Amino acid sequence: MISSVCIYCGSSPGASDAYSAAARAMGAALARRGVRLVYGGGQVGLMGQLADSCLDAGGMVTGVIPDFLFHKEIAHGRVSDMRVVTSMHERKQVMADEADAFIAMPGGLGTLEELFEVWTWSQLGRHMKPVGVLNAQGYFDQLLAFLDHMQGEQFVEPRHREMLIEHAEPDALLDRLATFQYPGVIANLSRHQV
Repeated sequence: MISSVCIYCGSSPGASDAYSAAARAMGAALARRGVRLVYGGGQVGLMGQLADSCLDAGGMVTGVIPDFLFHKEIAHGRVSDMRVVTSMHERKQVMADEADAFIAMPGGLGTLEELFEVWTWSQLGRHMKPVGVLNAQGYFDQLLAFLDHMQGEQFVEPRHREMLIEHAEPDALLDRLATFQYPGVIANLSRHQV
């Protein structure tokens, strides 16, 4: 059962209003389901819109923010469960520990780095939690195509490629995460790349 979801997303709103709409829809969907949002703690960009939407709908929110970003990302004043940590490494670990599943929404380099790290942890058996992307406005289409290319070139096993769950609609993505079946770790690291 998924009672909390860690969401990685941009501290910018992005170029399209569709990204903001997706953030608001995701926050509302979590609140409707009684699923706690775990996120980066900021009140700017998609991060802020996601948290605002969840809070406005009566949802539960946990923010995790490093002290050096507390003012830069402007820690969200309405989030009562705000964890201020000392480093990015600690932030990611606390977010991972607090979550039953992970979602990447549109965002920048930090969002991709967080997505790939938590997905790699799953591939290596460090956790068995589902990982997905909310593909709002087709934002991840080219990345997903490249991941298929990696699989075709035999650098990613099909079962590990299939670990990354994708959908454009929040409720459909959350439903897919809830039915995730963990496929197991890499059988032979000498034959298969990480």
